[in-house]
Amino acid sequence: MRPLVFATRNRGKLAELHALLADSGVDVVGVADAATLLGRAIADVIEDADTLVGNAAKKAREIAAITGWPALADDSGLEVDALDGAPGVFSARWAGAHGDDGANNAKLLRALSDVSAELRTARFRCALVLADPAGPLGDELVTSDGVVEGVILDAPRGSGGFGYDPLFYCPEIGQTFAEAGLGPKGHVSHRARAMAALAPRLRGYLTRT
Repeated sequence: MRPLVFATRNRGKLAELHALLADSGVDVVGVADAATLLGRAIADVIEDADTLVGNAAKKAREIAAITGWPALADDSGLEVDALDGAPGVFSARWAGAHGDDGANNAKLLRALSDVSAELRTARFRCALVLADPAGPLGDELVTSDGVVEGVILDAPRGSGGFGYDPLFYCPEIGQTFAEAGLGPKGHVSHRARAMAALAPRLRGYLTRT
């Protein structure tokens, strides 16, 4: 069975996917591990699409083409109602530098400084795309999405997670995602829900290729 490349260098996302596929027998590697296995560098994919699914599809296609292995990619974003859905597709780079969680969270708190608690509703949204141009999928893509509703707090809580997790309070579990950790978060997160929708087809596809 060929490995599945998760098209990310984000160790938090990779840990979540490992947990979600722990009982599947699928060998999941990140981009850095794939580069080591192949003995060559793999450049970052430029995420310049205007939708989450567009970015995920671009990453999946490019990483699959480079490695020759099936590639799964996600793009996820935080949509805040009081900010007309921002930061959305720009979530990871909202404050400028890609992946600067501290700066992104600080910008979010500033943007909502005058917004009352009942109007700070938000959701995390995730798009997942599987590509395998060298395999039976050819040019076809397998996609899924997931959403989890929550509220943006006025101060961070918890030391786990990544991204906006310390500010995202999830009523379903009564905690922020940073407080919850992989266990509780893994049951309700946007990525978990997108994976749950994709998992049956993903497992079936990978075990026969």
